[in-house]
Order: sequence, then C-alpha cells, then structure tokens
Amino acid sequence: MGFDTEFIGEKRFHTLLCLVQLSTENGYYLIDTLKVPSFPEVLQLFENPSILKITHAGENDYRIFFNQYGIVPKNVFDTQIAAGFVGYKYPTSFQKLVEKEVGVHVPKGYTVSDWEARPFTKKQISYALNDVIYLFDLWKAITAKLESMDRVSWSEEECEKMCHPEYYFVHPHKEAFRNNAIPNLNTQEQIFMVRLFNWRKEEAKKKNYSKEMILPKKLITPIVKNMNSGKNALLKDRRLPTNTISKHWDTFNELFNRKISPEDREILREIPERQESPDPKQNTMLEMLYSIVEYMCQRQLIAPSLVLNRTSFKLMKSDPAYFDESIAQGWRAKLLGEDLLKWLRTRKDLIIEMKDKSCIIRMED
Repeated sequence: MGFDTEFIGEKRFHTLLCLVQLSTENGYYLIDTLKVPSFPEVLQLFENPSILKITHAGENDYRIFFNQYGIVPKNVFDTQIAAGFVGYKYPTSFQKLVEKEVGVHVPKGYTVSDWEARPFTKKQISYALNDVIYLFDLWKAITAKLESMDRVSWSEEECEKMCHPEYYFVHPHKEAFRNNAIPNLNTQEQIFMVRLFNWRKEEAKKKNYSKEMILPKKLITPIVKNMNSGKNALLKDRRLPTNTISKHWDTFNELFNRKISPEDREILREIPERQESPDPKQNTMLEMLYSIVEYMCQRQLIAPSLVLNRTSFKLMKSDPAYFDESIAQGWRAKLLGEDLLKWLRTRKDLIIEMKDKSCIIRMED
C-alpha cells in the first residue's frame, strides 16, 4: 500500500490533516479528512504487519497519524531512506527518484498548495495522486538494487525505527535545552527560560497558533538575559519589540519570580552542562575522521548523512566525551568497522602523522 498525506502546519499549533492518499492493488483512493475525519478501517491497515506500507519521506505522515490517532505503523518501506543505501544522497527528492528509477517526470507545483480549500482543483488531485501511484514501481526498482548489493536488511533496519512509539517522542523541554545560552545562565534564568518556552507552547496550543506567533524564538534569549534588570531594561533593548514586552510583562515577571519547585529542580538537573571552547586540534581531528566516514560511504554508495547525521556530529564536536552509540550498532557498525569506531570514540587521544608517504592515525603517547 502506497501512502502519503497533504497537511497544513503553518500558522497553527495543531497540524491540519487535509487529505490522505492511498495506492493499493485494488485502486487509488483520496480520503478528504476534513469531510471524513474518522476512518478506523483504513487506520487498521497501518497496524497490519502483513501489509507493506510504502512512503517517500514518510516520517511526518506517520507522526501525524501517531499524534492524532495513536497509530504506530508496522512493516514500512521508505523510498527516501532506501535510496540512500543504493547510491543516492540523503535526503533525495521524490521527483528525482521517480525520474531516475521509473522514467517518469512528476511535476511538483502544488507542494504548498492550499489543501484546506474546497473543492480541490483537477491539478491538485493530479498532484496528490502522483505522490502515490509511482510508489509501487519505485519500491520494486530500489528493492532490486538493495538485493543486488545485499542491503535489504540494512534498509529494513533503518525503516523499522518508524514502527516504535519512542521514535515519535519529543522531549518536553527540547527547545529550551537546545538553546545555546542555557548552560551559561544562572539557576533562576535557566528555569525562567524553560518556563518561557513552556508558556509559549501552551499558549500556542490553546489558541491553535504557531509558537512563533505567540513569541518569536529569537526574542527568548534577550528577554531571559535582561529580565533581572527589570522592565525598563527590556523596553530599552532594541532587539525586543516594545509592544511584546508591554503585552506580556506581567506573565514574564510571574514566570521569572515564581519559586523554584521540586519539579523544577529535576528539570534543572537535566540541563546540559556548560562546555569548554572546542579545542581546534580536536575539531580538526574529528573533521578528518568524518571525511574518512564520507569517503567510505561514497565508495560503498551509501549516503553519509544516513550513517552519521550532522546533529550528532555537532554534538561530538562540542563535547569531546560524547559519542553517538547508534553508529556502533547494526548496519552502521558493519559498515564502519571496529577501527574507525574506536578512533571516533577516542578522538581526543589521537594524533596524525605523515610518514613514508603515508598518513598515520595513532593513539597519543
């Protein structure tokens, strides 16, 4: 079964699911979810392990189904992920894959169309159908290449991640914890930043606005850093709109001065610790190791970003003690091998030597 959705996420907190497209051996189906908000028989298909669900970049589609219906899919194949194992970069567009593997040009002019408007135009319907009618042929073509390269199990292992509830878990304080300023703030400022992000989220949820419409993220750090100096300091900061401060001052003041609770203490313990400035030498070493990873991937026709994504790489650069354990498991461990994994783990103790027309990486004495 091929699967895709059309939805609107802009300017709202709750994503609006507008259309579900399905391709099956019995035909093609478009479900207008604004007219038919409940379709339990269809949802059961996603939980049926005997039915293969084929998507392209299906993570967001499955996430919507998980958030709105509590559905976790079983037995999935994602053409974007699988293509990364047979020589395509990751991510690769659906249009490019269909053109290369199926030989059909798919126009992509309605990606940000107004899918909430009714009735649909003929071009919208054509676009929506195009997103699913080629998925079966795409699956066959890519699977044939996976089989010839003995990588079917690698693709299955990666796609299988979308079949577990924890894949869709988002840490409640993710935005605050990822703010670069939070490790350098004092305790009161840290918990104020967490509260501010939480307030922004709850207000957006209540009004069904985007979080940026409630309070732009770029304003949060200057608000937190100036809060201890009072309202005038915020009003005089040219980065902060006066109307925003005037409108929300009472809320900001209450969040800042509220007593720290035992629950707050637990949150504070989770905040990432301040990291020292990265050692340029270690940064160079890690960049070189990543280049080796890229080189190995290119030789094996595997997208490097599937092996070690840039988020994990940035964490490894900022923290010499951090190591992404996922790269030492499953197909990634087989690809990289014990030596390279050991180098990545012990990168702070490595040195590079040029000797006898060779480049040698070894442990520092």
